[in-house]
Amino acid sequence: MTEAFIYDHVRTPRGKGRPDGALHEVPAIQLATQVLQALRDRSALDTALVDDVMMGCVMAAGEQGGNVARVAAINAGYAETVPGFQLNRYCASGLEAVNLAAAMVAAGQADAVVGSGVESMSRVPIASDGGAVYTDPQLVWNTWYIPQGIGADLIATQDGYTREDLDAFAVESQRRAAAARQAGHFDASLAPVRDIIGTPLLARDETIREVSGADLAKLKPAFEAMGEQSGFDGVILQRYPRVEAVRHVHTAGNSSGIADGAAAVLVANRAFGERAGMRPRARIRAYASIGSEPAIMLTGPAAATEKALQRAGMTIRDIDLFEVNEAFASVVLRYMRHFDLPHDRVNVNGGAIAMGHPLGASGAMLLGILLDELERRGLQTGLVTLCAAAGMATTTIIERV
Repeated sequence: MTEAFIYDHVRTPRGKGRPDGALHEVPAIQLATQVLQALRDRSALDTALVDDVMMGCVMAAGEQGGNVARVAAINAGYAETVPGFQLNRYCASGLEAVNLAAAMVAAGQADAVVGSGVESMSRVPIASDGGAVYTDPQLVWNTWYIPQGIGADLIATQDGYTREDLDAFAVESQRRAAAARQAGHFDASLAPVRDIIGTPLLARDETIREVSGADLAKLKPAFEAMGEQSGFDGVILQRYPRVEAVRHVHTAGNSSGIADGAAAVLVANRAFGERAGMRPRARIRAYASIGSEPAIMLTGPAAATEKALQRAGMTIRDIDLFEVNEAFASVVLRYMRHFDLPHDRVNVNGGAIAMGHPLGASGAMLLGILLDELERRGLQTGLVTLCAAAGMATTTIIERV
């Protein structure tokens, strides 16, 4: 198999995924266009050498539908020979796009592929696609569908995480993200988003804020009413009859924020680098996606990690740094407990609780943040993993070269 390398990556800042967010006026197609342009311009990339653009996008509806990958590539001025492929692995879509890019390169079916992701959650809200998983009662019955937050609360209930545990984790995520932004750890890979006349709208992540445990303690549980009044607690207790009751402990403060943003990663073989005059920064060692129990839904990262480690011939102790998507605080706490990982190796620059989670883009963003941090610290190996809706998870392992 041909080795697949990461040559470069770039991302937009993350904007608040609300009408008052800095990126609300920018459609997803423009976010994707600008990040593809930035990837090209950073290294004077000849886009005729690119074989494909893979782009994660979860809510492929309205202005985010219609294959944003191909249309954004055309809009960005890429060579017309570059096709595009839009994909949905829910929250892991951006990382899966990179993995598919690596698979094409490793199989010898492409020399260079852009793995990317985009989501404008302020303009195309969650469930805008009207999927049957949300609307078909028979399907809901067969899949044990419940909202993700209730699954996160069930994890906290099962594992004994208190509201104080989750809030403390969230405060630390905000502290780390603020420190990293202040120190400029993200700057080298950020591409400011501009409006239609070229004026910068956002140059740094918008959602990071200074909070305390006392601040977070004032927030009400986000999923309590949904669980009790809509019957979802009853559904999950049928699935997990040994649980007496679900303790609703997740809030807007210890869960991932809704966000807008885009990211792109250039994956290619060594021959491409020689033709393009570029040096690889990391090799993609292994990747894996798995299915897990669909009702609790968020427990897959550990199994996906074990599968990727087995494929790489590695153990968890071979990994220097981890990026575990902070969909909810309990997801990361369970992951660290499962592998007995110290927090100083996990999400060292904070995560989605502080910076937001633009669904289709987050995986590609986390991969880039991980690579930059490995380089900054002089470390060698890193692992990215994200849970995903309907009981899935994706993991990627990289190694600096």
